[in-house]
Amino acid sequence: MTEIKDEWTQEEFLRAKKEYEKEGRAVVLVDTILSPIEKENSVVYNPYELKNYPKGSIFVFYCDTGKETKERLSEFKNRFPDHVCISLKGGRGYWRKNMQILDEA
Repeated sequence: MTEIKDEWTQEEFLRAKKEYEKEGRAVVLVDTILSPIEKENSVVYNPYELKNYPKGSIFVFYCDTGKETKERLSEFKNRFPDHVCISLKGGRGYWRKNMQILDEA
């Protein structure tokens, strides 16, 4: 099981998304810069809509470099106390659009 910590790399995010969604838990990539990541579903940061996700959902916030969302993580955690808030390490800039996590044989 992928460890829930303050920051995930792209690989950790992709692994966690597979693992936690099998358990029925939402793992949501949250766009804070109005710039979607190619080949990955994300939602635009909207506190009112995010609060509608089930308790225990995991929100992975991203910006261009990951620095801003990492600095604002405590704000996100206060705003969404019933959810897990994580920053995407390296943000959109380090995202590799063709990276995949393959199922183990």
